Amino acid sequence: MVRDHSWPNRLFNIFNVFIMACLIVLTLYPFWYSVIGSFNDGLDYAKGGVYLWTRQFTWDNYSALFSDTALVKSFVVTLSRTVIGTVTHVLFTAMFAYAFSRRNLKFKRLYSTLGLMSMYLSGGLIPYFILINALGLYNNFLVFIIPTLFSFWNVILFRSYFAELPEALIESAKIDGAGEYTIFFRIILSLSKPVIAAISLFTAVGHWNAYYDAMIFTQGDSLQTVQLYILKLIQSTEAALLLANMSGTLGAAQGSVTTTTLQLAAMVAASLPIVLVYPFVQKFFIKGMLIGSVKG
Repeated sequence: MVRDHSWPNRLFNIFNVFIMACLIVLTLYPFWYSVIGSFNDGLDYAKGGVYLWTRQFTWDNYSALFSDTALVKSFVVTLSRTVIGTVTHVLFTAMFAYAFSRRNLKFKRLYSTLGLMSMYLSGGLIPYFILINALGLYNNFLVFIIPTLFSFWNVILFRSYFAELPEALIESAKIDGAGEYTIFFRIILSLSKPVIAAISLFTAVGHWNAYYDAMIFTQGDSLQTVQLYILKLIQSTEAALLLANMSGTLGAAQGSVTTTTLQLAAMVAASLPIVLVYPFVQKFFIKGMLIGSVKG
């Protein structure tokens, strides 16, 4: 391999690295700013000037945050809907996509038309709310799971990946006596880790960051998600009420916690799980994103 060491090429590389470094800093700094603010003393943080590192380190913000039982419950609800919703969505969508990818499937054009219509057409919020209420899903945990079981866009991704698998593999399995369910669960899924990882990550992030369905289709705090909790917390009255309720249990430490640092701690606590999970699925995620982009 011959490398071009000419000045125009080197200048372009330097400029490209500089632009990418600036983009990385602009992307990461808001999260870093929230982290250092969440670990800083609240009264000291109110003075300003905390931009790159904590000036007075403290754990009081997180102690105050996790002393609220509503937050713990919201984490449980969010974690439950993320795990259950992701597993059921991937399984249900992959099963449909596998059947949709078979050449001998009847009425395939009809299914494709209905699926494409579902991507672009909607009945609106009020009819959707009436439907959810009629199905008995209002203020029910299943309202987070059943409406998100299917996504035709993810069906297209799955189908594109399944189409690249050798047809002879399926035919040989049938000759050996394997049925469709055996082929799907023991062969297709085991060969589909990249696309499963990519879609699982998208779905998990969507469930973890969801708040609108919890705000519209639930009431009270029993099914409150962590993002809805943060939405309420960023309202100064909610944060002030939380601090007032915790004043008896935190004692002297309460004075070092302010509504701003409490909000920053909540945002970091809600973002950290997804940030920690991403590196473990990155290699599959990148491969899964190339599905259908290269044709041999």
